[in-house]
Amino acid sequence: MTVTTTAPARGRGAFEVLCVFLKLGLTSFGGPVAHLGYFRREFVERRRWLDEATYGDLVALCQFLPGPASSQVGFSVGLLRAGWLGALAAWCGFTLPSVALLLAFAALAPDLGGHYGQGLIHGLKLTAVAVVAQAVWDMGRRLCPDRRRTAIALAAIALLSAMHTAYAQLIVIALGALTGLALYRNDPAFDALAVPRTTATFERRVSHAAGIVALVLFCALLAGLPAILRFSPMLGAADGQLLGAFDAFFRSGALVFGGGHVVLPLLQQQPVIHAAVGQNELLAGYGAAQAVPGPLFTFAAYLGWVMAGAGGHLAGAALATVAIFLPGLLLVVAALPHWQALRARTSTAALFAGVNAAVVGLLAAALYSPVWTSAVREPIDFAIAAIGFLLLVRWKTPPLAVVALCAAAGIGAAVWAG
Repeated sequence: MTVTTTAPARGRGAFEVLCVFLKLGLTSFGGPVAHLGYFRREFVERRRWLDEATYGDLVALCQFLPGPASSQVGFSVGLLRAGWLGALAAWCGFTLPSVALLLAFAALAPDLGGHYGQGLIHGLKLTAVAVVAQAVWDMGRRLCPDRRRTAIALAAIALLSAMHTAYAQLIVIALGALTGLALYRNDPAFDALAVPRTTATFERRVSHAAGIVALVLFCALLAGLPAILRFSPMLGAADGQLLGAFDAFFRSGALVFGGGHVVLPLLQQQPVIHAAVGQNELLAGYGAAQAVPGPLFTFAAYLGWVMAGAGGHLAGAALATVAIFLPGLLLVVAALPHWQALRARTSTAALFAGVNAAVVGLLAAALYSPVWTSAVREPIDFAIAAIGFLLLVRWKTPPLAVVALCAAAGIGAAVWAG
């Protein structure tokens, strides 16, 4: 894994990175898989910032880790190209366009009254049904290719339907990891996947010290924020609300395995978010997030704007955006210097096989509640969602077109009924 071009001066290189990622942030529709395709075309084939092996390892690492894989890959590309300033430029360029578009929707949503406005909101909720159903279908085929992993996913669905605790998702993910480790750690197929490369490592770009600092900070925030919140009365009401919101988004970002779609059930189960954002607002924002380019995690910016008591609209959006992306970026920095050693272990692949299978169950449970139960009320709703799903799965229709069609159908159904 070697970078094929000489890195430019940091300031000039960071500005170049910002410009390239800003263009990608404005044009990258289609979700994380499509984003990774855009990145490969831009950075491996066109600009030759990375060679194929380096890019492949970055993608493998970021798909193993929790967090938004495409944003983690983009952050890493910026880091390899222009250092820490380049990493920040890559994240800002790729993230801020979709944040701005979702904040515009959040600001306009309260004024969308009447049949047209309500139909638009309902159409976006039906878009969420189609998109999440497609995610369950695609992830199930890819992450549950055998009976054992399918059983893990089904067990996750059963556990989530029986448990009514804020820690249900965490328990299911942990049990999936342990089950995968027990079932697959001696599987010859996973031995074949755990083959280390013999070329240069990422250590030349990220020091072991930086990795340790990132890991310590991740663990301190994940474990320390809940402990501090226990003493929130000492912080004052406003500070306690801000810290509670930051913890909710940080914790959700730290547990997202398998892609951005999994963030919906995790966010919906956070008590702070559940109390402040109604189901209609939640699903309408999630549907709108499908219509904008860039990472799906920017859905958090919409929620931060909507949430009352999060320090004001813009401050709440900024806090939520930083909090949900931060754990994934910290983990990729922590793992980069050690990825070669980790990927050489069969147990690593086995553990994540179980986690990913459990994530399929987590997303399937979310497809029923809150997505289906909040959006599908009439036979026409089912028809719109089913058509959207088939357009995505069978005809490979771009998500933006499906969003537009579902929104138009929602408006038409509302006008007809009214």
